[in-house]
Amino acid sequence: MARTVVGVMGGGDYASEQSIRNAYRLGELIAEEGWALLNGGRNVGVMAASAAGARSKGGLTIGVLPDSSTRFASPEIDIAIVTGMGDARNVINVLSSDVIISCAGGPGTLSEIALGLKNGRTVILVNFDIGPVFMEYAGERLLRAATPEEAIELARQALAQK
Repeated sequence: MARTVVGVMGGGDYASEQSIRNAYRLGELIAEEGWALLNGGRNVGVMAASAAGARSKGGLTIGVLPDSSTRFASPEIDIAIVTGMGDARNVINVLSSDVIISCAGGPGTLSEIALGLKNGRTVILVNFDIGPVFMEYAGERLLRAATPEEAIELARQALAQK
């Protein structure tokens, strides 16, 4: 049986301090569950923080990089997947994740949320208000969490229903 993969998405260069703290804690909790963490792989923002959190607890980290090399990869990534696809790599992030947890971010993060919902993934938002459009479209596949701990509990529930 394949290992559970939880995608953590969120802001890169302009991630808030709160998003970075949430991402680090999510990484820790994902590792404690024995799940693999997947993110965009770069050494900035939510990507770097979630990978660092997972690695601090001995977790497995996977980074799906937009570039054609590992030059900008986080040193906390165990498995770097080089795509050379730019933002199109968001499809790989989403399809390779069993569940997606999203910290606040910008257009790239919104694209991952949209792609996740279009592809039937559960998406959990941690302190991220994306407005009513997605909420109406997604129904029960789009969930809200106030804390990383609550997000992990929602992820457990979603995975149990698969």
